[in-house]
Amino acid sequence: FKLSYGLYLVSSGNKEQGNGFISNTVFQVTADPPQFASCCNKANYTADFIQKSQSFAVSVLHQDCSPELISLFGYKSGKEVDKLQNMKVQYGETGVPIVLNDSIAYFECRLVRTVDVGTHWMFIGEVVAAKLMDETAEALTYLHYREVRKGFSPKNAPTFIDKSKL
Repeated sequence: FKLSYGLYLVSSGNKEQGNGFISNTVFQVTADPPQFASCCNKANYTADFIQKSQSFAVSVLHQDCSPELISLFGYKSGKEVDKLQNMKVQYGETGVPIVLNDSIAYFECRLVRTVDVGTHWMFIGEVVAAKLMDETAEALTYLHYREVRKGFSPKNAPTFIDKSKL
């Protein structure tokens, strides 16, 4: 828990159907061309959307984003609830849904590589579009989420620790 990074909302799909999840594992891998990676548990419903659509979007969440948004995208399954139903969504160049709620920026990526990293897929995408919507707001970090908001990692997160195995 001493490693700190951002918390993001990763989404995929199209206008007919889409999904998303809260990810604490999004990072830039190259600058030219600009590419980002996102890790997603193989059991996550969104993993199927990313593989089918060959694209994904990352919404950079602001520090004061609503607990309801984190709960919906972090702790509920898109197999049971339509996560995008009441969200402000914009569809990108690839057709992928981009969630604008509580976001200070976003980038849309076309999938260029998928790496099997055990329990997760690491999706690497080249940026096709990006927008900074609020340059004054602070981005939500994992450290802030854990220490200030007292949040925890759900079972499918890369940082989940099963305390019964300690």
